Amino acid sequence: MTARLFLLTLSGLVPVMLLPSWPTALIVAGAIVLAALVDFFLVPRVHDLALQRTPGPKVRLGDDTHSVLTLINGSPRVLRLEVRDAWTPSAGAVQTRSRHVLSAGERAQVRTELRPVRRGALAADLVTVRSRSPLGLIARQKSIEVPADIRVLPPFVSRRELPSKTQKLRELEGRSAVMIRGMGTEFDSLREYVDGDDVRSIDWRASARASDLVVKTWRPEKDRRVVIVVDSSRLAARRCGEGTVFDAALESSLLLTALATGAGDRVDVIVADARVRAVASSRRAHDPVHDLSVTLTPVHPELYDADWEAITAAVLATTRQQALVVVITALDETTVAEDILPVLPTLTAHHRVVLAGVEDPALAELAGARGDVEEIYTAAAAESELLTAASLRTRLRGLGIASVQAPPDDLPGALADHYIRLKVTGRL
Repeated sequence: MTARLFLLTLSGLVPVMLLPSWPTALIVAGAIVLAALVDFFLVPRVHDLALQRTPGPKVRLGDDTHSVLTLINGSPRVLRLEVRDAWTPSAGAVQTRSRHVLSAGERAQVRTELRPVRRGALAADLVTVRSRSPLGLIARQKSIEVPADIRVLPPFVSRRELPSKTQKLRELEGRSAVMIRGMGTEFDSLREYVDGDDVRSIDWRASARASDLVVKTWRPEKDRRVVIVVDSSRLAARRCGEGTVFDAALESSLLLTALATGAGDRVDVIVADARVRAVASSRRAHDPVHDLSVTLTPVHPELYDADWEAITAAVLATTRQQALVVVITALDETTVAEDILPVLPTLTAHHRVVLAGVEDPALAELAGARGDVEEIYTAAAAESELLTAASLRTRLRGLGIASVQAPPDDLPGALADHYIRLKVTGRL
């Protein structure tokens, strides 16, 4: 029943009030019921209405997209329709309702603007169609399932740092060649010895000819291997800043992939917890960052503990060549001591390992509060956490394992800077 039927009923009270009697009331009520019944049989059914959804292109979180709903009237009658193109709330659909009058065989398109607020594959909900007659007293309504979804890729906000990091890498590689020839370097040039140069880099024959000390320099080779391990266990689901630890890990892996592939290195990414969730490689990818984004789109942290033995086996199966293995996980004392340290010798025997973790920015804020007694105790607890994290990094450095820890917005850049330092010093 529609609002028109309600208004018709209200208007029927006028003759009843002017001629208050049972016969008048029965006549008015009968007329209204008869009009409603006639209108009900005049309403066209929507069984012959064909629906098709065409989702828009993949977008990154923070960008807008759209979906097009096509209506095709396959019946011989005119359809007066009200349509609701519903989507899951996280898709951020705008203006989902519309009205259409379709003649026999006519088609119409409904464009629904979408402003996603969550990463992943966001599914469409039911399409609800309401058909009305010319009188509009009674309507037929049906909800129809029209499958479709939109793909929302990780935001990759840190891509704004990529030009500066790439330029920095090129400048350092061109200005400073490595002094110690190690695995994966190629001869670059000779230059005069300066204080601080390693004596092992002195070319004695060239020095004898030049009557001065001359050192060899080597340029880092291209096509080195970088393996990025992203922990997707329950620890990655923790809120940190405006997102989760896993979100910051994805940003870091995307920026490092873009920087390393731009420098000519091959990058493999493994996302794992109790099992390997996703694997991506730049070996045959035309656009490694885009392919990695598509691979990571449906992956979310799960409430499992990470199986570090299985993760280590996956890394060793990925490459036999010496590589830089970047493990992005929770750098807390218990996790590192009980789960990660026992498997690290297996990795460090073949690869250079870097542990990276997200630092909670709220700890620094809590450590700086001194308003009252409660805030002082809270600040002491936060300061204790910060000291424990610093102590853990020191112990890892003593074991010969580099670590990078920074707030979620700064971690991608910090990890990229560490890669640049390794690259220009010939340690990668």
